[in-house]
Amino acid sequence: MINNKFRIRNLHCDQKILRFCKALLVSLFVSVVLFSSCSSSSKIQKRGELMSAVSDTLAFDQQRKYDYFFLEATRFKSKGEYDSAFDLFRHCLDLNPNASSALYEISQFYLFLKQVTQGQDALEKAVANEPDNYWYSQALVSLYQQQEQKEKAISFLESMVSRFPTRRESLFSLVDLYNQQKDYGKVIFTLDRLEDILGKNEQLSMEKFRIYLQTEDDKKAFQEIESLAKEYPMDMRYLTLLGDVYLQNGKKKEAYDTYQKVLAVEPDNAMALFSLASYYEQTGQKMLYEQQLDTLLMNRKVPAETKVNVMREFIVQSEQDGKDSTEVMAIFERMMLQDTEDSQIPMLYSQYLLSKGMEKKSIPVLWQVIQIDPTNTAARMMLLGSAVRANDYEQVIKLCEPGIEATPESLELYFYLGIAYYQADRWDDALNVYKKALTHVTADSKKEVVSDFYSMMGDIYHTKKQITEAYAAYDSALVYNPSNIGALNNYAYYLSVEHRDLDKAEEMSYKTVKAEPNNATYLDTYAWILFEKGNYAEARIYMDDAMKNGGDKSDVVVEHCGDIYFMTGDVKGAMEYWHKALDMGNKSETLKQKIEKKKYIAE
Repeated sequence: MINNKFRIRNLHCDQKILRFCKALLVSLFVSVVLFSSCSSSSKIQKRGELMSAVSDTLAFDQQRKYDYFFLEATRFKSKGEYDSAFDLFRHCLDLNPNASSALYEISQFYLFLKQVTQGQDALEKAVANEPDNYWYSQALVSLYQQQEQKEKAISFLESMVSRFPTRRESLFSLVDLYNQQKDYGKVIFTLDRLEDILGKNEQLSMEKFRIYLQTEDDKKAFQEIESLAKEYPMDMRYLTLLGDVYLQNGKKKEAYDTYQKVLAVEPDNAMALFSLASYYEQTGQKMLYEQQLDTLLMNRKVPAETKVNVMREFIVQSEQDGKDSTEVMAIFERMMLQDTEDSQIPMLYSQYLLSKGMEKKSIPVLWQVIQIDPTNTAARMMLLGSAVRANDYEQVIKLCEPGIEATPESLELYFYLGIAYYQADRWDDALNVYKKALTHVTADSKKEVVSDFYSMMGDIYHTKKQITEAYAAYDSALVYNPSNIGALNNYAYYLSVEHRDLDKAEEMSYKTVKAEPNNATYLDTYAWILFEKGNYAEARIYMDDAMKNGGDKSDVVVEHCGDIYFMTGDVKGAMEYWHKALDMGNKSETLKQKIEKKKYIAE
């Protein structure tokens, strides 16, 4: 229903219109009086014109009201205020029950509300009142199809073909519906109508070919493809297609003869070369098949894309036949020697090797890919993954330095290059790489990646004893990703070491323990913060968990364990852990003093 505010505005509008009409009638009455001296026949004529003028004015005014409320309804709809929009569209129909625009809009509301009957009625009225509007008709036929009212849809589409002769969509929809009903005669008839408009083409001919085969009319099926080839005698693609159709349907001699016709005109026609190879394979001529495949794959005039597609099919076939991978690899090796300027073949080869678990053998092939195409990020990232797994940071640097020059938008390359520099103690280089990476950050960049940049910068600044800058970097990291576990842990630990902001440190560290409760590093950090705050008993609980989860392999964690044990009164346990930390290679002078004096000494 229309709300009260609308009703008041509507009333004001009606009152203005009423005053306008009254003024107009008075004006017209004065005009009649002024011309009262005319003859009686003249008076009758003027009186007729007067009535006509009043009628036209009212029609115009009613239309103006309709336009106003329709625009208001559209505005509400665009704002998502659907209740108000619905009420106003209904009011438009009160003003003009036959208005197609309002009927269409109302139908969409009904359909959205799953009130299909009301929606369909409104849409049918819209079309009846404005049959020349294509979009109303298209909406109605789509509704018929959705509701499985196929007979109605077909009848209506046939009428649309007559009303909109330049629109092809209706004919394509009819093809689909006639196919669903298996009325193949009408499918062919409709395809012929489309052919009259579009001319003979592959899509229509292949569909007709399919229908003829389905109805077991082989003669017409082959005639259809033959006529397509005759229609375009200079296009060898269609003649090759005819050969493929022959081959697929057991007409092997006709297929062979057709391929030979193509190759006589175009000896390097890739489609025909591949089709002829398929012919040899299907007829059991293995040697000729391999020779033909070789002719195709080693032909410099055949596009790389075609060779890749052929090799993909060859690989699939080899897998199905259980062939040895060495045969596939041998073909790849020969192709790479023959064509050294396109990266598609070596890229496919590397993927094949990786699929076979031959990572080591794929490395030189991937290097060949990025030498041909430095912008191939996929190949570079595969090489990078291998280098990272091998902890070969020199190789990481060798990959990433040219990588960021070739693809400066690839943020992952900056990240790994920075880590490699950091591992090589090239701290300033690492900082500069991360700063450069931040200049390439966009609104679409992953916030987690940006957060990692700042986190690494924080670690580097702390290593360089630039504490203020380190904490600022950690703060930035947590702005981009409040759940950055690495940043939370390091930030919290460094604060605890400085005995500052321990509440903040505890809050951050607890998030890491909650996220990874079995991580010895995070457990050690949290235990140490509790230790710094004097919560020794609770600190021991978390430290014991850290030791159970691998912390006993770190001399720093073991020393912390001794410190916590001492403060909980377990001097014997503390001495055992301090001695163990020393034996593990801990060279801290403070640790030696703890052992010598048998008591905890703060750093």
